[in-house]
Amino acid sequence: MNRRTFLALSIAAAMPAIAAEKDTRCFEMRVYYAAPGKLDELHKRFRDHTTKLFTKHGMTNVGYWTPVENPENKLVYVLAYPNREARETSWKAFMADPDWKAAQKASEVNGKLVAKVESTFMNATDYSPEIKASSASPRVFELRTYTTTPGNLDRINARFRNHTTKLFAKHGMTNLFYWNLQPGQPGSENTLVYLLAHKDADAMAASFKAFRADPDWIAAKEASEKEAGGSLTIPDGVKSVLMSATDYSETR
Repeated sequence: MNRRTFLALSIAAAMPAIAAEKDTRCFEMRVYYAAPGKLDELHKRFRDHTTKLFTKHGMTNVGYWTPVENPENKLVYVLAYPNREARETSWKAFMADPDWKAAQKASEVNGKLVAKVESTFMNATDYSPEIKASSASPRVFELRTYTTTPGNLDRINARFRNHTTKLFAKHGMTNLFYWNLQPGQPGSENTLVYLLAHKDADAMAASFKAFRADPDWIAAKEASEKEAGGSLTIPDGVKSVLMSATDYSETR
């Protein structure tokens, strides 16, 4: 065996291991409901203090967004940790950090900034693009949440893996992140969460119109629903929120 053949076989042997590599980190989506009139102050605290302290304590800032229509004063953000145990360690250290305590105290002289917090723990799907910060301009973000009919989470993941993500890209959408919920949480057996990017709201509408009319999508949808004996999502089980990145978001 000559050296060139040996190298080619070595590379080929290594390829399955590379392809099988999966992001095993723990992702946390946190939704903050700012107290009335306090959203700008909350942004300032994140911009000036919180994101830096998260990094200091081993958390990865994936991105920060606010809904385009935001009557509830929401801030949505995603952090990544090596695992769930690391998450608990990092948050404990963050909450005890004197710099955080000082920033929180100073920002809340005139009242608390956050009225309510929601937290969801997630795992990356095996077909998600690499989950890392990125930027492009201009673009808006669409957070989509699917609730499947009983027993059909694997089927909808298969449809996205084999068809949907490719067709999204074909019609001008950017696939960013795809997650399922970690076990033990409400909805963990029937929820898919993902994030797309579009040039703007008009481009989003045009892309989805073309996607839904695509014969390849129609065929894939019909085949998956025939196998399942009906729709893969419950009635009104697809939720979409159009969002803008904050000026301090790593993903913009």
